[in-house]
Amino acid sequence: MSGTTNILVVGIGGQGVMTATEILAEAAIALGHDAKKTEVAGMAQRGGVVSSHLRFGPRVLSPQIAPGEADVLLAFEAAEGLRWMHMLRPGAAALVNDSRFVPPVVELGLYDYPSDPVGQMKAGGRRVVSFDATTIAQGLGDIRLGNTVMLGAIADQLPFSADVLLDCVLKRFQRKGEKVVALNRQAFESGRAAVGAAEAAIA
Repeated sequence: MSGTTNILVVGIGGQGVMTATEILAEAAIALGHDAKKTEVAGMAQRGGVVSSHLRFGPRVLSPQIAPGEADVLLAFEAAEGLRWMHMLRPGAAALVNDSRFVPPVVELGLYDYPSDPVGQMKAGGRRVVSFDATTIAQGLGDIRLGNTVMLGAIADQLPFSADVLLDCVLKRFQRKGEKVVALNRQAFESGRAAVGAAEAAIA
């Protein structure tokens, strides 16, 4: 890889946005890339919005992604995906969990939740791949697996093998036993399959 890859990960506090970015950075570093990341968390522990920038390549000076330069937008929550669409470069993909998570600013009446965030993204002419990561995770028995589902979703959009990312994911759970490792492997592959099916439908 000759250039720098820019990945923007967004969502709501508690969804694992920062952990996902850490694992993506670990995968890039494992292959010898320079990697820089930065996070902005607004009341993350209380369900506030969270965004995390990751840049990796031969040499990276700043972690900050400029508007219009993100290669992939990984949105754990649909409205947050819509809010950050301006960060994508032309032709880049937004991978969006289309489950609805309403942050406190909406419940307090300070912000209106969009009626159809995924539809609005598509109407803007962007390449949007949407899938229900939350339902996939619940089907596997634990909503917390949504983080791994999302990492599986981005696995085939990266400039390196999905196996490298999967290895970094599974290492996180080795000390929790074989059952947890197996569940996360299944969640990862389910995320990959969901995006593959969604992309086939778009084509």
